[in-house]
Amino acid sequence: MRRSFKFAAPVWVVLALSACGDTVGEQAVIGGAAGAGTAAVFDGNILTGAAVGAAGNTIYCQANPGKCN
Repeated sequence: MRRSFKFAAPVWVVLALSACGDTVGEQAVIGGAAGAGTAAVFDGNILTGAAVGAAGNTIYCQANPGKCN
């Protein structure tokens, strides 16, 4: 069961990141939640995952505003 959950995690990340948010704060929170969740699933550092997710989502959404609507 745990193994299938790990394979589904990238799908959850893509779905979470597809909902970018309207403001920089929302983008950071959504990305942080996706990163923390992914780190938890893969037994990684949750704080690092949250930081990387927040930064990644914010940067992506700011660079590609048309893809985040």
